[in-house]
Amino acid sequence: WNDVFDFLEGELGLERGTIRATVLIETVLAAFEMDEILYELREHAAGLNAGRWDYLFSAIKTFRSAADAVDLPDRGSLTMTLPFMRAYTDLLVRTCHRRGAHAIGGMAAFIPSRRDPEVNATALARVREDKERESRDGFDGTWVAHPDLVPIATEMFDAVLGPRPNQKDRAGDDLEVHATDLTDLRIEGATVTEAGVHANVRVALAYLDAWLRGTGAAAIDNLMEDAATAEIARSQLWAWRTRGSRLDDGRIVSEALYRAIRDEELTRLGGAGEGRLGEAAALLDGLVLDDTFADFLTLRAYGLLE
Repeated sequence: WNDVFDFLEGELGLERGTIRATVLIETVLAAFEMDEILYELREHAAGLNAGRWDYLFSAIKTFRSAADAVDLPDRGSLTMTLPFMRAYTDLLVRTCHRRGAHAIGGMAAFIPSRRDPEVNATALARVREDKERESRDGFDGTWVAHPDLVPIATEMFDAVLGPRPNQKDRAGDDLEVHATDLTDLRIEGATVTEAGVHANVRVALAYLDAWLRGTGAAAIDNLMEDAATAEIARSQLWAWRTRGSRLDDGRIVSEALYRAIRDEELTRLGGAGEGRLGEAAALLDGLVLDDTFADFLTLRAYGLLE
């Protein structure tokens, strides 16, 4: 990318460093190379962004077959306050500020509702909490999924930054992040529930149906879901099934349990004849039930595009 930017600036007669880019840190391996990434793009790097949902998928994918692999809990419990996710964001902020770059917070996926006051209040409260945490953790800015959320994000960052344009003066020298902090996914008291399995199946089916019909980001259960969150959902289902994980009520996440829940959610969404749900269900079955983990769900889905 640095070569591309240099070439474009030369072709367009622009001063070196005119083009600026923010790099999304979305994989575990990239988290280990943030200094190197900023160095390679040193004349063009505006900062790094905490691509939280792709990063979480990467963590599940990378360590899925490790000898000490652990069961992550329901997707709804996978928050930015988990130890390995805090290590990731702390390291990102520290690295950026040591190198004079901006640290940009991750996407708040909650979508406000202009028709449902209760849903709207919940979304706004969750976003407020998320952006308050980011601003206090040293981030210089952030992303949101909807224009109505911009005032809240602005309010939370203004409360911490005041008139300052950034927090680069917070070098994070007091933070210690070790390699094991990034790779240890153990979560005390983690549980998998039937509701969590239902949620993952529902999100994966609804998203795959939307994707096959040409929509890459879809509003599902008042969250903006994209390929990353669908990847998390199907990866957890695959991991729970292949490991024979137990629900909090003692039942094992088996193929039979998955199929029963898949049938329920498919019916709830309108059945196999609705949209492209039939193809979505067949695709999800392969992603969850195959013994070999598929690197990316989109690679299998491309062949179904019209």
